[in-house]
Amino acid sequence: MKETFTPASPTSPTAPASPAPGALAAKVRTLGPSMTRSMQRVAEAVAGDPAGCAALTVTGLAELTGTSEATVVRTARLLGYPGYRDLRLALAGLAAQQQSGRAPAITTDIAVDDPIAEVVAKLAHDERQTLADTAAGLDTVQLGAAVAAAATARRIDVYGIGASGLVAQDLTQKLLRIGLIAHAHSDPHLAVTNAVQLRAGDVAVAITHSGTTGDVIEPLRVAFERGATTVAITGRPDGPVTQYADHVLTTSTARESELRPAAMSSRTGQLLVVDCLFVGVAQRTYETAAPALAASYEALAHRHRR
Repeated sequence: MKETFTPASPTSPTAPASPAPGALAAKVRTLGPSMTRSMQRVAEAVAGDPAGCAALTVTGLAELTGTSEATVVRTARLLGYPGYRDLRLALAGLAAQQQSGRAPAITTDIAVDDPIAEVVAKLAHDERQTLADTAAGLDTVQLGAAVAAAATARRIDVYGIGASGLVAQDLTQKLLRIGLIAHAHSDPHLAVTNAVQLRAGDVAVAITHSGTTGDVIEPLRVAFERGATTVAITGRPDGPVTQYADHVLTTSTARESELRPAAMSSRTGQLLVVDCLFVGVAQRTYETAAPALAASYEALAHRHRR
């Protein structure tokens, strides 16, 4: 049985690298809702004026945002930087990118009376932004470790509820087509009873945008305690699900609205992460994956002939 998982400290050799400058705005959008109001003020300030904030000391930024130096440092760490100095370096890099002529991000809201052509344009913009934010914030070291575990797994269980359950099914059907044993569980009772059967050498993947879905956390906890390698795909890297995850893959999401609920906006980022995970596994297992994929195409070919 494993010991309780403790994330690596920022100074440890296994700690993830600081996010690239371009990932800063994505981090603010993703983590903003889970921050305290004072931390939100700091995050909004650095994302809104990276050049100005890069010129400030920790005391100066605290005064600008009406917070404390401790709050500034906590915000920097929550955004993925070991300390405020690292955040200032990222802010300087982000300011340089913006000054190079890159178009600023656009926020879009869909109104009840929007023409359908405008709805299409706004949704397309939001989807592109979500994909870009997810790619910018995705920890490729964590992804590589998850790929390595899945590529050699005896069995892969995937847990998801609602819209995340659809993403779980998408991942498992892809893995099945390259010859791996994979199961998607949306029934919480069935998920737990299957998780009990996992052991070292197996992989369990939990998909939950909020990071707080109990029906997903419970089977992941059981899998973790049974010794399986556990992966969390979530929009909240500080959420409860991550305490039982060996590897955390963070997704971004478009800003929610009445006509674009969380289940709709989170799915785009989840599908990108799932596709990255699948392609990585297919690369690692190419000698067996390619024939298996060809066989599945051949088996279904007659269903597509007219």
